[in-house]
Amino acid sequence: MTRFRPCIDLHAGSVKQIVGGTLTTNDAGLKTNYTSEHPAAYYADLYEKHQLRGGHVIMLGPGNDAAAREALAAWPHGMQVGGGIKDGNAKDWIDAGAERVIITSFLFPSGTFSLERLQSVLKNLGDDSSKLVIDLSCRRVGDGWRVAMDKWQTITDFEINSENIKLLEPYCSEFLIHAADAEGLQAGIDEKLVSYLSEICSIPVTYAGGGRNLQDLELVERLSNGKVDLTIGSALDIFGGKGVTFAQCCEWNAKREQAQKN
Repeated sequence: MTRFRPCIDLHAGSVKQIVGGTLTTNDAGLKTNYTSEHPAAYYADLYEKHQLRGGHVIMLGPGNDAAAREALAAWPHGMQVGGGIKDGNAKDWIDAGAERVIITSFLFPSGTFSLERLQSVLKNLGDDSSKLVIDLSCRRVGDGWRVAMDKWQTITDFEINSENIKLLEPYCSEFLIHAADAEGLQAGIDEKLVSYLSEICSIPVTYAGGGRNLQDLELVERLSNGKVDLTIGSALDIFGGKGVTFAQCCEWNAKREQAQKN
């Protein structure tokens, strides 16, 4: 079944919703949809209250460690954390309360995938792949997609395809995949990417980017046959959006979970 997955995106220590393609090392061109008056821990408390597991805390650049740790402390082992994770600090974040750590850029030195680095991260986690999520956030290149790192500005040579997915799956428990070209635009999901992910992935996948409403949850469920989950950010009322309410998303999950029990 397709579930709604929550998020906490952190930028400069605050909870924000940002147009993904504008996120660079220079904030001059940054487009922000929403900056919350609430701290990260407020959202972690909210998600725990509704038992929305599998959500992610993403640190977009420096200055976010303290806010991320506060969120993890508010709901110990209830959320995943990503942004600047590498072999030397992966276990530290698990110890700080993360259910899983999410890793991207460290795996792609100079834009090329390093299996050695992935193995090093897993070793730091005690060879426990259940603690690791690989972020394959990507941008369209020609007819396909390539992983994008460094705030989604650097296109790697790593293609999203069946061969590469099969290479990575033994090392992790989930994939997190932002469609960076759609992130924050509330212009709809990348339907081809969602369909393709459901075909090539055999472990859980969370897609983010462009989700606007309940109809998009229904669309992801149909396109993926319930194999891909959806994160909705900027369109959500708790982030200033008008497309869908948090309560509606919680109700969606509750109905799917009840149907699964029956």
